[in-house]
Amino acid sequence: MSGTGAENVRIRDAAPEDAVAACRVLRESISRLCVADHGNDPAILHAWLANKTPEMVAAWAIQPGNSLLLAVDGDAILAVGSVTDAGEITLNYVAPDARFRGVSRALLGALEARAVERGNVRCTLTSTETAHRFYRSAGYVDDGASTGKFGASSSYPMSKQMDASR
Repeated sequence: MSGTGAENVRIRDAAPEDAVAACRVLRESISRLCVADHGNDPAILHAWLANKTPEMVAAWAIQPGNSLLLAVDGDAILAVGSVTDAGEITLNYVAPDARFRGVSRALLGALEARAVERGNVRCTLTSTETAHRFYRSAGYVDDGASTGKFGASSSYPMSKQMDASR
């Protein structure tokens, strides 16, 4: 990967042929970066990773009402994100080697922009413990009590009002 920051990163729509590499990023990000959430518990990891298969990722790339976006540097996929036409951000995972380079923030901005393009004035998401501080720094606020998702200890419903002039 070239560069040290997000300056070489390009955001683009995913295609089914990206599925294997995008799936690898999702699985590595969850396994290696979200330890605060899964605690290396095999049951929690299994549940969380169960739908992170190349076949599912390929389906998400062409699913109506959903935008699957990739942050790429050259041919390398650095992050994978998804937002529904209703403004729910359902994925935002970065490759471990690309963490703290501004890639997740660039992808989040693109996901939010896509939500606004689809007519949304608010984005929602459920944050992991790992990403909770990141989303708060991006202007998201907690939207209800923490829940357990996939058996993880904490999942935070969050939302952010969008600036429609973006």
